[in-house]
Amino acid sequence: MISSLIFMATMVITGIPTAILFIPWCWLTGNVLPLYKGTRFMLSSSCSMAGVRFHTEGLERVPRNRACIFMSNHVSNLDPPALVSLIPGRTSAFMKRSLMNLPVLGTGFRQGEFIAVDRTGSAAAAQESVAAAQRVLAKGVHITTFVEGTRSPDGRMLPFKKGPFYLAMVAGAPCIPVSIHGTENILGKGSLRMHPGTAHVVFHAPIDPTGFATREELMQAVRTAIASGLPEWMRT
Repeated sequence: MISSLIFMATMVITGIPTAILFIPWCWLTGNVLPLYKGTRFMLSSSCSMAGVRFHTEGLERVPRNRACIFMSNHVSNLDPPALVSLIPGRTSAFMKRSLMNLPVLGTGFRQGEFIAVDRTGSAAAAQESVAAAQRVLAKGVHITTFVEGTRSPDGRMLPFKKGPFYLAMVAGAPCIPVSIHGTENILGKGSLRMHPGTAHVVFHAPIDPTGFATREELMQAVRTAIASGLPEWMRT
């Protein structure tokens, strides 16, 4: 419980000045980078103070000067802070629309060009999200997505959603498979109790979506790559 309190306290101590200084700055100048860098510092500092360490592999495989789609498995609420603090450059992400309406946080998400997603299953809403993601990629900003669509309850990989692969095929952006494990022990699903520990994050070689005839083939290639960086018990 101590790690949880330290994590939250550090988030508040670093997050309030970040919001006060950089949200208005973004409004005035249109420059979101100070807000984004401040947020990264907040997340990495909070994890470090709570005793969370990251063992990272493969960052040298990420293409420079090109927007990519990072596709990760999802085992903990700690996964998004981990990826945002580790991915080189600026990344957007898909996010539940309700989170975009939160006070202060929602403003930051909108300024960071995070992409609202409706879970109604509406084809029109899905197309709107894909179009928004294409606009973000065209600006040179990465997209991060958890391809299972939700956290795994026990760490094992779930079936993938098709939406991210439709986006990849349409946009032609390189797909970077990402394997995360260890976070499920640090902050488990349904729990607020954090534990010090090491999270393992593997960035795999880029996969070119233009080399695949169908979304299903691309999906299988990404799944194989993600699975290769996970412990065997998590792969199915």
